[in-house]
Amino acid sequence: MYDVITLGELLVDFTPSGLSAAGMPLFEQNPGGAVANVICALAGFGRRTGFIGKVGTDMHGEFLRRILEKNGVDTRGLISDPGVYTTLAFVSLSDAGERGFSFARKPGADTCLREDELDMKQLSNCKIFHFGSLSLTDEPCRTATFAAIRAAKKAGAIISYDPNYRPPLWPGEKVAITQMRSVLELVDVIKLSDEETDLLTGRKDCSEAAQLLLERGIGCVVVTLGSRGAYAVTRQGSALLPPPDVPVVDTTGAGDAFWGGFLHKLLERGTQLSELPKNTLEDFVRFANCVASLCVQKRGGIPAMPSLAQVEGFMSERGF
Repeated sequence: MYDVITLGELLVDFTPSGLSAAGMPLFEQNPGGAVANVICALAGFGRRTGFIGKVGTDMHGEFLRRILEKNGVDTRGLISDPGVYTTLAFVSLSDAGERGFSFARKPGADTCLREDELDMKQLSNCKIFHFGSLSLTDEPCRTATFAAIRAAKKAGAIISYDPNYRPPLWPGEKVAITQMRSVLELVDVIKLSDEETDLLTGRKDCSEAAQLLLERGIGCVVVTLGSRGAYAVTRQGSALLPPPDVPVVDTTGAGDAFWGGFLHKLLERGTQLSELPKNTLEDFVRFANCVASLCVQKRGGIPAMPSLAQVEGFMSERGF
């Protein structure tokens, strides 16, 4: 039995790394992709994990497969396709460490995963199934994603969703809103940013947005608020906690690190989402905030994911 299986984008983040002797920008090859970041964070916490997706048979695809395996993630669901190129993202960083993205994905391998390539036995053997909206941008991956969600849900898995809005990867905002909302009836727990609440619910206020999502049947809603921390709510209670104050090097993967930490605590608790009271939510968010705080002190996505020992050590030092 897997603790968590993810489906979606596995790509290379080319992260700024100074200038060459000729004054030209240098980029560091970092493995990433939101769902890949989450699954590697969970693997680092000792969880049994698996990844479903597609890469090319190029140097980047081979590099990414090795990275997942090095991090302890089962890659039997990762398809290598000679007909497409591995998706690439070029990251720009502001002076404050905030990122922007430029994608090479027309198409990228991650969008080309087909329903007939899914391992249904694997999907019916996990406690949590996690996915993001980037697998909903294009066919055939959109159809494959719905098939995977339904298979995992039928088998009793908790369905976890991160909308993770990236405007350049959608033909327009209206299409993005339609597709990002299309899966909500199947979702049990959701993590969205404060910038995505309006897209998902038509409400900018995180509390109002969370309540609307709860009314749609989602058991637990978490809104990440950047430097203000995170807000988590169920029908039993809510929690709003700020993150620890740390130096920020790169925010790439911070939300994914947070979510890996939150899902780890959910697995540790082993309870129904609707039964998470305020004190439990506070415990979950505090731990997840600490995971994210360690992540932002390093460059890249997957390479910045901390181990469980590092998180526990950090929490001990801070008196949590």
